[in-house]
Amino acid sequence: MKKALVHDWYYVNGGAEKVLHSMNAIWDDFDHFALVDFLNKKDRDFILNGKSVATSFIQKLPTAKSNHRKFLQLFPYAIEQFNLEEYDLIVSSSSSIAKGVLTTQNQLHICYCHSPMRYAWDLYHQYLKESGLDKGVKGAYAKYVLHKMRVWDVNTVNRVDHFVANSKYIAGRIKKVYNKEAHVIYPPVDVDNFLLEKNKEDFYFTASRMVPYKKVELVVRAFNEMPNKKLIVAGDGPDFQKIQKIAKSNIQLVGFLEAKKLNEYMKKAKAFVFAAEEDFGIIPVEAQACGTPVIGYGKGGLQETIIHNETGVLFKEQTVKEIKAAVFEFERKVFDYEFIRENSLKFSKKRFEFEFQEFVERKYENFQKRSIVV
Repeated sequence: MKKALVHDWYYVNGGAEKVLHSMNAIWDDFDHFALVDFLNKKDRDFILNGKSVATSFIQKLPTAKSNHRKFLQLFPYAIEQFNLEEYDLIVSSSSSIAKGVLTTQNQLHICYCHSPMRYAWDLYHQYLKESGLDKGVKGAYAKYVLHKMRVWDVNTVNRVDHFVANSKYIAGRIKKVYNKEAHVIYPPVDVDNFLLEKNKEDFYFTASRMVPYKKVELVVRAFNEMPNKKLIVAGDGPDFQKIQKIAKSNIQLVGFLEAKKLNEYMKKAKAFVFAAEEDFGIIPVEAQACGTPVIGYGKGGLQETIIHNETGVLFKEQTVKEIKAAVFEFERKVFDYEFIRENSLKFSKKRFEFEFQEFVERKYENFQKRSIVV
C-alpha cells in the first residue's frame, strides 16, 4: 500500500513529533505532508529520518516561520489543497487541522488524534483571554474565525474512517466534540532512556515549557509558602522572567536543560511536581521511569498514568492549597521505586509501535475485504 502521513505542522520536536518518530520506525515509506515545515536538521533526522515534507502555500507567506498561527483562518483551505488521490492509506497526526485532508471512499484514513483543536473548543475562552482577544474589534474577529473553525472541524469528521486517541481522556473529548468512538493507544515514551535511581536527594523537581496552561507559576507559588522545601524548576518560555521574579530563595530556576542534564535531575528528585491538565503527559511517565514519584493534578491523562498513593499523589484542584496538601501527604508515605519504574513500562515505545502497527494493518486488511467487488 502507498502511504501518506499528514501532520499539522513541523517546527518543534515535541510530544506529537515523538509519536511521528515511532510511526516512521514502523513504516519507512511514508510520504509526508504538513502546513509548514521549519525543522532544523537534527530534529528532521530524528522525526522524519531526514525526509522532506510537502508543505502548503502558508510555508511561503511572510512571517510564517516566526508565527504560522496568525494565518489560522487559512488553515482549512490550505489543508484541503493537498492532492492525496494516489495513496491507499492516509494517517493523520492531528491536534488541529490535519484530520481535514480530502480523501475518497477508496482510501483508508486513520487519524491519531492528540486532541480536537483546543483553542477552538475546550480552551476557547482561555485562549482569547491570554491572547488579549476577549474584547474589542480584534477580539470580535478572532471569535468569528474560531466559530468558523469549529463549524469546519465538525463538518470534516466523516473524512476520518477511524480515530485513535492518545488517552481515554482524549477519547472522551472526541466523543463529546465529534460524537465518534476512538480506540486508545497511548503515545510512545522512551522509558529505556531513563534509568531507575533509588538514591533520591532532598529536592523536588518540575520541568515544563513556561506558558500559562502548564501552571509552573502555580507550583512556584505553592513552594514559596513551603520555604524549608527545595524546588528546582527546569524550562523556558514566555513566562520565565515573570516566574523568576516571584520565586523565593528555596526555588532554583535552571532554564532549558539538555536531555542528559534533565535526566539527572529527574533521577535524583524525591518527587516530580506537575500541575498542568494534560491530554496524556509524557514527562510524568519519564519521571516514573526513573523510579521518581509524581505529585500531579488528578485530571486528564495523569489519571491514567499515575497510580494514586502507589506511583505518586494526585491532587484535585489547581490551587496552592491543594499542591501544599499533596506535598505533605507525599512526605508521609513510603514509595516502592522499582514498582514506579515498572508502571512506566506500560507506556514504552515498543508497546506503542506494536499496538499501532497491529491496529492499522488490521483495519487496512478489513478495508480491502470490503472493497472487493464480487
